[in-house]
Amino acid sequence: MIKDKKFLEKIASNCIDKAKKLGATDCEVIVSNSISETANFRNKNIDESKRSDGIGIEISTYIQKKKSNISSSNINEGNLDSLITRCIEMTKVTPEDEYNSLPDKDLFATKHKDLELYDETSISNEKKIDYLKQAEESAFQDKRITNTEGSSFTQVKDNFVLANSLGFSMGYQSSIYSASCEIIAKSNGSMERDYEYTQKRFFSDLKPPGTLGNKAAERAIKKLNPKKIKSEKIPIIFEKRVAKSLLDPFADAISASSFARGTSFLKDKLNKNIFSKDINIIDDPLISKALGSQIFDSEGVKSSKVTLVKEGSLENLLLDTYYGKILKMKSNGRSGGTTNLYFENGTKSFKELLNTHTKALYINELIGRGANIITGDYSVGASGMLIENGEFSYPINEITIAGNLSEMFNNITLANDLEFSYVTNSPTLMIEGMVVAGK
Repeated sequence: MIKDKKFLEKIASNCIDKAKKLGATDCEVIVSNSISETANFRNKNIDESKRSDGIGIEISTYIQKKKSNISSSNINEGNLDSLITRCIEMTKVTPEDEYNSLPDKDLFATKHKDLELYDETSISNEKKIDYLKQAEESAFQDKRITNTEGSSFTQVKDNFVLANSLGFSMGYQSSIYSASCEIIAKSNGSMERDYEYTQKRFFSDLKPPGTLGNKAAERAIKKLNPKKIKSEKIPIIFEKRVAKSLLDPFADAISASSFARGTSFLKDKLNKNIFSKDINIIDDPLISKALGSQIFDSEGVKSSKVTLVKEGSLENLLLDTYYGKILKMKSNGRSGGTTNLYFENGTKSFKELLNTHTKALYINELIGRGANIITGDYSVGASGMLIENGEFSYPINEITIAGNLSEMFNNITLANDLEFSYVTNSPTLMIEGMVVAGK
């Protein structure tokens, strides 16, 4: 049973009171409880079943402009007393930093908003196993599927409270259900693997197990007997689940910390065009049931929808309290990073995007993380399909795609098939003129 709000609030309140008595001018405490249950399956048989129940506490103490942090998984009273004392002693000898402080009081969330983040449904181990069994049985319907790399089902229930010495104290429960199926296909001496994955706040919103297994098998089979291609410049179309990865270096590059340190290739681009004029990028923490939704950020600052890029122009950064003060800006509730980050839909259909050029590459897997946010250089391994005259021709592998993010951003065309399947999401997208290194 997950710990209730009152239990967590009492611990947080007691810690703040003790810290203040020991000389803290301010204090922030996060108390959290998480219960995770996982079943792992392989070749139609249970491989592993495990459960974890963890509780943790994080304490930050301030003495004027000095700050220290400490954390523990032991919440008994004696340990907490020792923990707070140690944190205060560390704070006393920590150098002052003029930007250390809690957020301004007017930025804190004041009302609980129901974003439908918690499903009370508890999935028994037998039901998890049955789900995975159905998924793998569906995958093995095709004779080319010979093995699995494993399938898993995980249920996570969380509850937490964030409180500070300025009077803020809020928290809420959340849940995550996820399942994956990774399949191996063989044909004519070729062996390939691929997977399908589903993750939702509510169990009833997960993909049916048969759909999960069928899709994993379909993806693996499509990769069989790949060919190599020559190095060339060619338009590249990114499948949705890999297209979203282009938003990761973008988010890193527009974080307040990167701007404050001058370590971003976009450091001089605020209020300037960095994409074509039909590109909009949104970060919205208030989408009901979405995986990245939150009522407030990790400092208690109220969550709100932010347009990061409007008609190609970089309009906002990801701001927390500390780096926001360095930049002389107020936090916009992004301590901890992005929430539900996404490209807004473009105007072309998926089919129209495929027919834009007589020849293009469709990338459905990336290997490695090859973005340098200081220079903008981008290079990753990849595999996918060759597109000829709007149709998928044959699978390709062992290629590297490269470019510079500044140029890539300006050459993006978006389809209109956005779905909110992950924390970060994108429609299918095409980038003109990237360099492909092949055989």
